[in-house]
Amino acid sequence: MQAGGFKTRHRQSALRSRRPDMKKVIDRVIYDTEKAEKIAEYESNHNRGDFHFFEETLYRTQKGNWFLHGEGGPASPYCETFGNSTSGSEDLIPMDEDEVIEWCERRQLITVLMERFPEALEEA
Repeated sequence: MQAGGFKTRHRQSALRSRRPDMKKVIDRVIYDTEKAEKIAEYESNHNRGDFHFFEETLYRTQKGNWFLHGEGGPASPYCETFGNSTSGSEDLIPMDEDEVIEWCERRQLITVLMERFPEALEEA
């Protein structure tokens, strides 16, 4: 407590990578980061304190469904807009196999592509 009996509120960081558990229901399907297998992680090249910073984790459920957990600062792909301001946020995004392959290509996660989707690759 501060002087005068007022409690101080501590603002949680927009990036909660230390506590990555998240659940979300999308089209009557529950996506849960605690129950799914973590496949890959990606961090943007920005410093963690930069508003553009974001991180993403690719998951696969026991039933074989893919989804992405992403979170980032107020200028990241995961920002939320409230009127004239933006805030950092997080989201779960269901993905099909083609979207997963494209995501891995964009992020240059070559090992994941070679281990999980060898049939989608060919030598030059």
